[in-house]
This record gives sequence, structure tokens and C-alpha cells, in this order.
Amino acid sequence: MANGLLLRAASPGLRPAAAANGVSSADSGRGHGAVTIGDSRTRGVALRLGGSSRRDLSFVTKASRDHSGLTRQLLDFQHDTIEEEVGAEHDPFMGLKARFLDFKKRNYVENFSNYQSLAEQQTPKFMVVACADSRVCPTGILGFQPGEAFTVRNVANLVPPYEHGGSETSAALEFAVNTLEVENVLVVGHSRCGGIQALMSMKDDSTSGSFIKNWVSIGKSARLSTKAAAGNLGFEMQCRHCEKESINSSLLNLLTYPWIEKRVNEGTLNLHGGYYNFIDCTFEKWTLVYRQGLEGGSKYAIKNRSTWS
Repeated sequence: MANGLLLRAASPGLRPAAAANGVSSADSGRGHGAVTIGDSRTRGVALRLGGSSRRDLSFVTKASRDHSGLTRQLLDFQHDTIEEEVGAEHDPFMGLKARFLDFKKRNYVENFSNYQSLAEQQTPKFMVVACADSRVCPTGILGFQPGEAFTVRNVANLVPPYEHGGSETSAALEFAVNTLEVENVLVVGHSRCGGIQALMSMKDDSTSGSFIKNWVSIGKSARLSTKAAAGNLGFEMQCRHCEKESINSSLLNLLTYPWIEKRVNEGTLNLHGGYYNFIDCTFEKWTLVYRQGLEGGSKYAIKNRSTWS
């Protein structure tokens, strides 16, 4: 993302004729092409990456405010059977379809009563904060079954502090802790995390319009701690140290939420860290202790640390 990239409304000469007329396809058959819905006005969008101001790439972006029109199409066609098109063997959804039908046959049907209960309510014991990395699926790694873990995934499995304000992660935490009343929050980090690499690559005084850098900057305290503890090591080892440091930083950030701290103090909620190393397939877990008067005057300690290998 080092090169500047700027998007703006294109000149008429670059606008596809169909799009300019408000029609995206002449094919009106079901399942083919796209349909312009509602107010699809052309809006100029400027996206700048890397701080460059060069305007060397242009095209039209269309935005529609009438998403309800899309939903109406789904409702209209939900009972229709769409024939598979020629070349379906190259459709990436064919494999997913086969897996879903296998899941329905081997899992859903055989555990029908359980799924009917889940349809009425969920009572998970775990809230999991995991990374969005495709190699780190907490359900696959830890074997969570439907209804067992309320999960949110983001870049670098970070938990922002309470004062950071609203985010999808804080919203998920609020629902899991206050409504579902989970008993455990587990933050799962992992080896070779690209988000942590981005965090460790940041300059101390850097400012960026990158969503990634703005997000991972939540972990700056973990980065500083890593530099202090492992600054003499190579970049890869610093990242590995920070991968675990950031988990503990997120655990402490959890305690900045008043309703989480309250439940931890009451003993109804436990905070755990987990680290999945997919290089050698090991999993390390630990539990955070939070109370006044611990050894050394600290309020925090680690207990129940173990490695599964």
C-alpha cells in the first residue's frame, strides 16, 4: 500500500454505457447480471493510501441507499430453484454447497432437537475474541459446537479500551457479558500475525489514513512493552513476543469496561488468554487474576497456565 491511490468520479468517456444509463445489464433473467435499485447516484470518492496526492487512476463508483430493494429481491426469489450454470465446476460456492449439505445431513438432522433448542435461545459459556486470519478459526481449533461460543473476530484479535468508544468488538462484548451473561472471555492470538507485524512496523510518530494501521494502533502499549523487553532481538522474534504481549494488553483493556470489571470482582466472569501456534500446532492458555494486594503490589497475575501439544 506504499503507492498512492486516488479514486474519483470518472470522465464520461470512462463510464460504462450501461452504468451511465442506470442499467447494469440487459439480461433480465433470474440469477444473471445486476439490477440498479433505488437511488443509485454517482458520487465522487477520494481514497488516498500512503499519503500520495497523485491522481492517476479513475473510475465511477455507484452507491445505492435503497438496500431494502435488494432484500425484496431475495424475498421474491427465496423459493425459486435456480439451475446451475454451465461452468459451475469453477464456482467457488459449489464446494461450500457440498459442505453445507453434508453438515445438514450429518450434524443438523442427527442433532435436530439440539438445533431446535438453539433456535429459541443461546446460552454460550464463552465469549471469544479471535483474529480474522483465515488460518485461525477458533471453532475449528478448539472444537466449539453451535451455541457454545459467542465470537467476534478482528485484525490482530485486539480489544480496544472502554474509552475508545463504540466498535464491533465492544458491542459484541456488551451483548455477550450483559445479555448472554457468559462466564468466560477468551482472547486468542496466534503465530505470524499480520496485524501484529503491521503494529511492530509502525513508526513512533506515524500518521496514516490506513484502516489497518489506525486499528492496530490500539496495541501501541504492547508494542512499547515489546521494544523494551525484546528490542535487541530480530524483527520476527519481536513480533512473536508482541503477539503474546498484545493478548495480555487486551485482557487488561477488558477490565476498563465497568460491567466486565464488576463481574470479574464478583467472581462471575473469568478472563483468559490463548495463543495458537500453527507452525507446530500447539495451544497455550492462561487465566488473568485481578485483585488488590497481589505479590509485589500488583493487581494482576497469571494462573492456570498450560500448553497443549
